[in-house]
Amino acid sequence: MNGPRPVSEQVEWLEGDTPLSARFGESYYSTGGGLEESRHVFLQGNGLPARFKPGFLIAELGFGTGLNMLAALECWRDSKTAGALRYYGFERYPLSAESISRALENFPSVHAIAAPFLNAWSSGATSFAAPGIEAEIVLGDARQTLPPWQGRADAWFLDGFSPGRNPELWETELLSRLAEKTRAGGTFATYSAAGKVRRGLAAAGFEVRRERGFGRKRHMLAGRRASV
Repeated sequence: MNGPRPVSEQVEWLEGDTPLSARFGESYYSTGGGLEESRHVFLQGNGLPARFKPGFLIAELGFGTGLNMLAALECWRDSKTAGALRYYGFERYPLSAESISRALENFPSVHAIAAPFLNAWSSGATSFAAPGIEAEIVLGDARQTLPPWQGRADAWFLDGFSPGRNPELWETELLSRLAEKTRAGGTFATYSAAGKVRRGLAAAGFEVRRERGFGRKRHMLAGRRASV
């Protein structure tokens, strides 16, 4: 999908060039180590790379800087899995290519593989392909864009801003639609351990477990869908 994007989201910069959402008042990733957080919460939380297989599909609510996508790509390449990882990110408030590049400069290993994505994004494209990945960013409110999506995810990265500040990405109805877009045995992981999130995911049909969080966060949630 190509074409004009909405006006880029406003970003403020904390010390160390960590991006902060002006809209939500939260940073896009942990100031204590964004890449390590991504690996712990989203990769380890979804049992990756052990579950990788040809055609594996990751979907994400809250694309942000693309850090999680690129961490997954780095992991996929290191795993030597055949073919391309498929990735879909859902984002209502996209960042500019300049802001994303500045944010990713904090993580040299993923910034080094980000050029194909950044080049496509700066041109107005919302999809791109590079060795090991075929990706599309679906723009708009996920409550409207997720239901018609025809994909089925093997793993979900739930990375919206916190439920208290970004409640629409954690609504029970959206989590139910998300479960419908998950393969049998598919998984999710999120930094959030909020009771509302846990109950919503359980009601949607996921087996939910609480795990050790990253850094100063004591807990996170992960789980799987046993049946469809």
